[in-house]
Amino acid sequence: MTLDDLLSQPGAWLAPGADTATVISSRVRLARNLRDSAFPGWAGEEECEKIWRRLQPILQGLPELAPAAVFGMADLEELERMILFERHLISGEQAHKGRGSGLVTAQDESISVMVNEEDHLRLQAMSPGLALQAIWQRMHALDHAIERQVPYAFSVKLGYLTACPTNVGTGLRASVMLHLPGLVLMNELNPVLKGLTKIGLAVRGLWGEGTEAAGNLFQISNQITLGDREENIIRHIEQIVLEVVEHERNARARLLERKDLVLRDHVGRAFGILTHAHLLSSKEALDLLSGLRLGIDLGIIKDLDRLTVDRLLLLTQPAHLQKREARSLKPKDRDRVRAQLVRTQLS
Repeated sequence: MTLDDLLSQPGAWLAPGADTATVISSRVRLARNLRDSAFPGWAGEEECEKIWRRLQPILQGLPELAPAAVFGMADLEELERMILFERHLISGEQAHKGRGSGLVTAQDESISVMVNEEDHLRLQAMSPGLALQAIWQRMHALDHAIERQVPYAFSVKLGYLTACPTNVGTGLRASVMLHLPGLVLMNELNPVLKGLTKIGLAVRGLWGEGTEAAGNLFQISNQITLGDREENIIRHIEQIVLEVVEHERNARARLLERKDLVLRDHVGRAFGILTHAHLLSSKEALDLLSGLRLGIDLGIIKDLDRLTVDRLLLLTQPAHLQKREARSLKPKDRDRVRAQLVRTQLS
């Protein structure tokens, strides 16, 4: 399987789901390290290469990942690594790695393993909609399948040992990506976000840690990995997410009731700019597509489906745009090509 094959599908976090109006996708990630091997940050390139050569065939042979696609970071151009990052298959840190670092993913991208990122192994599963319980079961099975073949760094007192102390314990990060334009337009988002941080949850932008929110897209995840069972962490996040979803639904209902003209103007402007603009930056495209998505969900726009808009969330990203054009583009040229792509897709 090649990157071109990946580009022919929407990606696991954007695949059609039962209900992705507010909850776009769910993701579960586990951090694991090998016993008696230096963590990637301390290991040299030669040791990382040995670990990659050891783990690649093991991962490739697991039924949980079959049929598997394998990508060594050293074998990829910078643009190709950024495509994997934009598809949420690798982290920004791994996108800058080289020899001894790689990715093994199921061909549908729903379950994958990063090798020699911050930890020796970063296992992750993704699914559209709110599906943390289901993908945790898949992740749990993959984790046990790997542990049967390689010994993990584990402490009876602390749990799984990780490169970053904040991951020690379960090594679990469960996150949900939410689309919250109703709360934003009603100026009610900040109290919700402050409440989430007070109960120990992290709120990040579309591309994870260190990124700002764009397109009214937010990732909510746990921060505590030590002292609780994985099932309890998953259950707690799902309960909180359902409360946030209810707040968003109420906000959208009040928008329709109290600010109908403002709402229709917001959606109409987004549609007008997207269908007529000749220059669009990445952030502007995300923000406008958010307005369009809201209009579709509320029945204001009837001739477009949500999947078309969701595909554009990915296709308008810089690396995907340049891969589609089969050439490197300067920022201004990307803005022009991005606008042309959106006009064509929405026509």
